[in-house]
Amino acid sequence: MPVTTAEKRATFRKMHESGCFAIPNPYDVGSALALQHLGFKALASTSAGFAWTIGKADNRVSLDEVCTHLTELCGAVDLPVNADFEGGFAHEAEKVGANVARAVKTGVAGLSIEDSTGEAAKPLYERGHAIERIEAARAAIEADNSGVLLTGRCEAFLVGQADLDLVIDRLKAYSDAGADCLYAPGIKTREQISAVVKAVHPKPVNLLIGASGLSIAEAGDLGVRRISVGGSLARSAWAGFMEAAREIADKGTFTELASGYSGAELNKMFK
Repeated sequence: MPVTTAEKRATFRKMHESGCFAIPNPYDVGSALALQHLGFKALASTSAGFAWTIGKADNRVSLDEVCTHLTELCGAVDLPVNADFEGGFAHEAEKVGANVARAVKTGVAGLSIEDSTGEAAKPLYERGHAIERIEAARAAIEADNSGVLLTGRCEAFLVGQADLDLVIDRLKAYSDAGADCLYAPGIKTREQISAVVKAVHPKPVNLLIGASGLSIAEAGDLGVRRISVGGSLARSAWAGFMEAAREIADKGTFTELASGYSGAELNKMFK
């Protein structure tokens, strides 16, 4: 029997109660199915990874495109899917709420809302407005008792404002505004991570890890609940593609193709 959306959402919430788990980021249906095949228990979309699959830069996809993508991901796997919902695809809190309501209908088990504006002169929303945006997202989720898990993100470290006090202040405010999970992409040191975990306790914390960093066990020891990898898996896939294609274009040779994944194994996995 197919796993229902309600079951996925209940499972996802349960996963946040204890331990530490990886929530890798597929960029299309095939990569989502591959991650399910490898035994992961939950997945998260990646705005960047998806954007690149349709030939766009990160933060340049439309709400329609994202919702279609999320619907496809959720329908393809039996696992909970957390949506990278960027900044809610709107500035005004009311519109963020309306868009979150639409995202909920795609079948996601969770979604995140960022506080970055995309504007170099003012990279973060004013604190009060950022809180209102989280409150609007919370209200949209509660409107139909969907059970979707809301993650509040502070993007300060990613926009050049490496102020841990500011990050903690905002994450605590987002928690009070209704965020179930807190996330500050860009923090890396054990001291930073521990400080965030302690500040928002007992709410769970998501940690972003790229090419290097802590292991799942080490992050768990610091109190981290879940670990995502953002666009890293997508970039790894693109690295192999570009290296092989560049060899053909530049040298007229094909040696890199020998390192490709087995077609037979892919067919077996997707049968």
